[in-house]
Amino acid sequence: MRAQTHHGGQWQDAASGATITVKDPYTGEIAGSVPSLGEAEIRAAIAAAEKAFPRWSRTPNRERGVLLRRWLDLIERHKEDLAQLITLENGKPLKEARAEIAYGSGFIELYAEEATRIMGEIIPPNMPGRRLMAEREPIGVCVAITPWNFPMAMLTRKIAPALAAGCTMVCKPASETPLTALALAVLAEEAGIPAGVLSVVTSEPALFGDIVTASSVVRKITFTGSTRVGAILMSASGPTIKRLSLELGGNAPLLVFDDADLDLAIETAMVAKFRNGGQSCIAANRIYVQRGIYEDFLAAFQKRVAALKVGDGFDPETDIGPLISRRAVEKVEAHLDDALAGGARLIAGGKSDGSLLSPATLLRDVAPNALLAREETFGPLAGVIPFGSYEQGIAMANDTPFGLAAYLCSSRQETIARASRDLETGMIGINTGLISTASAPFGGVKQSGIGREGSKHGIDEYLNYKYLCHAGL
Repeated sequence: MRAQTHHGGQWQDAASGATITVKDPYTGEIAGSVPSLGEAEIRAAIAAAEKAFPRWSRTPNRERGVLLRRWLDLIERHKEDLAQLITLENGKPLKEARAEIAYGSGFIELYAEEATRIMGEIIPPNMPGRRLMAEREPIGVCVAITPWNFPMAMLTRKIAPALAAGCTMVCKPASETPLTALALAVLAEEAGIPAGVLSVVTSEPALFGDIVTASSVVRKITFTGSTRVGAILMSASGPTIKRLSLELGGNAPLLVFDDADLDLAIETAMVAKFRNGGQSCIAANRIYVQRGIYEDFLAAFQKRVAALKVGDGFDPETDIGPLISRRAVEKVEAHLDDALAGGARLIAGGKSDGSLLSPATLLRDVAPNALLAREETFGPLAGVIPFGSYEQGIAMANDTPFGLAAYLCSSRQETIARASRDLETGMIGINTGLISTASAPFGGVKQSGIGREGSKHGIDEYLNYKYLCHAGL
């Protein structure tokens, strides 16, 4: 396991000797430490990416795809080691870590192929003797800033399209989970990805953000994280007019209509709410159930929630691992207390035992204005809110400045078609809580961000158009 940063083809410690400690969130023990780079070292990583860009951008597309495929093959060979590393530093159950490896690998596979499909256009001329064309060119040096909740997949869905497009990239993983990112860098180097094309650096977030937003060399920043930080990056990038891809906060509603298949609705709620312990930007943060099915839904949902086992991610019986930090536990409990004070009733779970293990918790009769309906909980707390008419349900679901994902359960095509049109989000899961896939565009509207990741559209985020007007023919 590497405990150094990787930039310019070199593995290095911080010149200052400063480090960032990484802890196992289940045991609280130190899992490792990584360098905390200073300003000069961060600038050196950017300079290395700038130096590598001309050659990498002119490498034939097929060759870039071949190198991505080699990287993918090495990840596949070491997938169990990577899954163990994710569980060690993130705490998620090993079965979910394995699923993340499969999901994250899908982006590399997709963009290894998409590299050969970057096409320009021949445009009908506006007058005789002219040839008009539009070529696609890589943007340049890119920076990726990723969160801790999916330490592998959030990186690969940014790195793979950037490298496929011909961009070079400097990545800063979350300070809580940098070890997986450094392991990916080891495998990328082994795959033959040239020096400077892909760097992974670790540092204090504010320092890194200040440097990359002000840099005229960095032409694009791709960020997954909170809306607050996304807005700061967007504002700070204004003077240098950078391209931005921002996948920001969510507050996903799940609407369960009277005509829903009950078993399917329960399964949808379990996955949409409790996958990754609720620590997902597309987690169902608010569950609205129409009154005609309300009691039946709660009875069935309560049994499933109460059966979830919370514990060590390395225990194969564990369904939910520890939350990432004490602050995360405190936020869940603040939302729980607020909902109870507003008249909600606790029907499963409760508070933490003082560790980072937060039990799967279910509340019924939550007030529509409760904190858990207005803020991302980011934990295994499910609050169920009743609604009456279709119009009321849609209005409650849309009553948020966020618009990343939504879920709906119904057996009537008319309801599905109508709600799919009326919900103000970038993605909708219909009778399923599992919507993420490399082949579909991922992203939101409103304050949930700009740009798309995944699918053929994801590579467009790293390409510019260049118009050529050739006269005198």
